[in-house]
Amino acid sequence: MNARNEMELPEDRIRAYYPQALSLLTAFDHAPRFGQQAKPQVAERSPGVPSTSRFRPTTPGLAARPVARADGVHLLERIENAGGDELLTPAAATMARVLRRATAIALAVADEVAARSGAVELKRINLESRLPAERHREFAELLAVESLAALSVCANAIAFLLAEHAGSETIEGISADEIVTDNPLAALQGALWELDQNLARHARDDKSLLATALAWAEAMSAAVAVRGENAPRIAAFTGASWRVDGDDLPIAGFAPAVKSRGTPLSMSFKKPEEVVGNAIAKHQAMRLARMMVAYDFDRKMNPFVELGGFIFTFLGDGRPGTGKTTLIQMMAGMLNDYCQVAGYDFRYRNLSVDNIDSYQGKSGQNARAFINAVIDPSVIGFGTIDDIDQIAGRRGDRQSSSGQQEITAVLMEAFAGASTVVRGNCAFGMFSNHAENIDDALRQRAGARFLIDGPKTQADYIDILALLLGSRHDIPVGEHDLMRAQALQRAVAESYEGHSRPAEPGLARVFDQVNRQFGALDTLADLGSYLHAIAEAEPRFTGRAVKNITDAVKARAMDFDMPDDWFDRPEPFMHQPYPRKLEMIAALRKPVTVAMVVQEINRYADSEFRYAEGADESAIEDAVRNMERMAEAKRRFEGGR
Repeated sequence: MNARNEMELPEDRIRAYYPQALSLLTAFDHAPRFGQQAKPQVAERSPGVPSTSRFRPTTPGLAARPVARADGVHLLERIENAGGDELLTPAAATMARVLRRATAIALAVADEVAARSGAVELKRINLESRLPAERHREFAELLAVESLAALSVCANAIAFLLAEHAGSETIEGISADEIVTDNPLAALQGALWELDQNLARHARDDKSLLATALAWAEAMSAAVAVRGENAPRIAAFTGASWRVDGDDLPIAGFAPAVKSRGTPLSMSFKKPEEVVGNAIAKHQAMRLARMMVAYDFDRKMNPFVELGGFIFTFLGDGRPGTGKTTLIQMMAGMLNDYCQVAGYDFRYRNLSVDNIDSYQGKSGQNARAFINAVIDPSVIGFGTIDDIDQIAGRRGDRQSSSGQQEITAVLMEAFAGASTVVRGNCAFGMFSNHAENIDDALRQRAGARFLIDGPKTQADYIDILALLLGSRHDIPVGEHDLMRAQALQRAVAESYEGHSRPAEPGLARVFDQVNRQFGALDTLADLGSYLHAIAEAEPRFTGRAVKNITDAVKARAMDFDMPDDWFDRPEPFMHQPYPRKLEMIAALRKPVTVAMVVQEINRYADSEFRYAEGADESAIEDAVRNMERMAEAKRRFEGGR
């Protein structure tokens, strides 16, 4: 993930560029290189209305605008006249202010990038005509980086600031081809020229004016991201991040900016008692929800991360219909309720197959936007990837599209990359019916494994039938204590105890062999020998697997009941200072035992053996099916002769 520390972009530095931004919006000359010139159109006016406005605009910064020339690009005049009215409409005034603000922010960031890249010194040398010939290419590349940064920031800022003003109208046929990288000023002139051309084609009233600008900003943002993906020296821009506090605008490379505030969820939430079976998965999801709201917004850290045991990523796998969606609805509902009590912003996002795009680079950009939205340190975030085996492709799999491969690369870097920072404000859940089809390296980046196997016992099936039928019937319950089997503490204890011995036959053989050789596993040496034996039997069991197991053990040490009154009101716990939260949590921590370690090794290793055997069985079934087809084809061919 790009969880780099954000630098504040001072307001006075942005406002210092207002005059230059206003000058750009008022009038400039530009000879297009790549874009197509729009046919000149004249907005219809009422009879007797002069062609120029008799009224001075009331928008601050626009009243003293100079008289526009007959030639060149006059973007403010285009905006003012878009609706064919002699008065400046509120939408036009809003858009003018947004454009000035976005352009000023882009110029300020371009200067920041120049300072980081060393372009400032080369500019000074170039002005003195002392730039050596062998550095001309370097100078051009650094100017291109500044230009791409300015274009990306300008487009993203326009989309960010206009989003809350635009309606549901969409505009087709938007062009975003004029990407000039000579220098930041020329780049912005080219971009604003193309915005002017798009407005000339599509803007007929306030709605189409805002919709056109928003569509152009999104198209330009995507086009610049693709252009900058492999640009030399681009790390001067992508290697840092900024925030404009006045607008709450995050700037993190080419990633589209998203609002930090949460949005109301239109989701059917589930209560824990409505989740039948899946005791351990339900238990850990409930624990994780409470862990996340312990996050301290001032310190930007969670005590559970510092003490150990926080689950950043988890994988939930099981057959269709076993309760994966219900588990998501339960956890999202709990987080939503806790955040409402505490007054925190909560954001839920889901990455689905709709985010796979045929346009090169767009799928990766969608995945990056998903990650950045969830990981935003100013919110409590929960991100899910349902049917991840269909969304993220296996590396080397010829049937995976380039879009799926892009998503895999982004998720791998985000979940356990060199720049990954786990703050404890968010978690990601990956869900699949066929976990064996997930890329091995991506699957191992899931720090916890939730086996979602749905109702298992007779009592489970009676409980789920009663739950789904509801109360509008007269059918007697019979000899059954409703929901007794779903008593969580009892069910979880039994589930954990069930992992004292492996469930998968292949792992059970390894377990028995190690027990015969070393006796009871009661020392670190014995446990390490068990891990080594597992690695010899299953090559995909690596050091990352051991880390995930130890994280799960630490989570078990944090497996305690936090008092309900900590979450009924914000004062007892959620609004306490960070050091006090740390003390309160540390006082409840449990000791780590050998039984815990053995159970977590077996839980994790069982899943790896299950995936391996499932993948092998699936491959065998495919091979048998292909052989049967070939045999039938041969029989028909020979019979036809």
